[in-house]
Amino acid sequence: MTRRSPLPDGLPDRFHVAEALGKGASRTRLRASDLVTPFHGVRSRSLGDDDSILERCRAYAPRLGEGQFFSHETVFVLRGLSTPEWPYTPRLHVSAHRPAREPRTRGVVGHRLQTREPAIEAGPEGIPIENAVRAWRQCGRLWPLDDLVAGADALLAGRQPLASAADLDAEITLMGDVRGGILRRALNLARPGVRSPRETRLRLVLVRHGLPEPNVNIDIFSTRGDFVAEIDLAYELWRVAVEYDGRVHAEDPRQFARDADRWAAIRDAGWDHVRVLSHHLRGDGSAAVDLVRAALLRAGWRPGQ
Repeated sequence: MTRRSPLPDGLPDRFHVAEALGKGASRTRLRASDLVTPFHGVRSRSLGDDDSILERCRAYAPRLGEGQFFSHETVFVLRGLSTPEWPYTPRLHVSAHRPAREPRTRGVVGHRLQTREPAIEAGPEGIPIENAVRAWRQCGRLWPLDDLVAGADALLAGRQPLASAADLDAEITLMGDVRGGILRRALNLARPGVRSPRETRLRLVLVRHGLPEPNVNIDIFSTRGDFVAEIDLAYELWRVAVEYDGRVHAEDPRQFARDADRWAAIRDAGWDHVRVLSHHLRGDGSAAVDLVRAALLRAGWRPGQ
């Protein structure tokens, strides 16, 4: 059995072929079966089957040329932000601003962007990524309207949002809209404070079926003024609380008990509590609409109000 020569010292787990050759490795050694070729010109010591975007970015990073960075929906995946749901599969996007050249290789979508001052940021493990506001605009050529709304909601959410509505508006104004104004439409539908893309979808579905637009993430209190809960979507005038329940705790009895106590407390505070589950949002979401409409009608709302 032929014994493989060791790789040169100082090579990381994933490395460019040129780097290895420069350190004295032979081309024969770089074709050995203990190394994998995730992309042309790259070798990796890892033989794992992790095909996540993060792992593919790690594998591609040694190939990044001067001025190149990960962009578009890849940024949303790396930041843990909202992307279109299955069966949509986000791809690996790498961009460069003119006059730098975009990559052209299998497994990567390359983009040569307009001449502009770069806004590259450090992503996970220091991976160079596009600014999140710019990445959202770039997704305007890739995603349907509702996914762009959910993406904007994700950027506007949290105690320290990645962007403001003014930031997104300024990016559209500066660089232009796409696909018949889809970005401006998405921004007009976005709301700060949304915690999940399913909340976004639920809000949009309710309004499109003729129901009033609910407020987002509203605190409700008992008659004594004690905090009871923060509600995903609230119709304060009619005291109807609507929440999307993903049932991530369905097999955790203690969490389920805490949830049940919370639901009871919401009702005790004088609110009608509507739980929307994943199957209610299937298709056009009419099942979710029926649940919320019934609660609003019980509370005295009438169509046209």
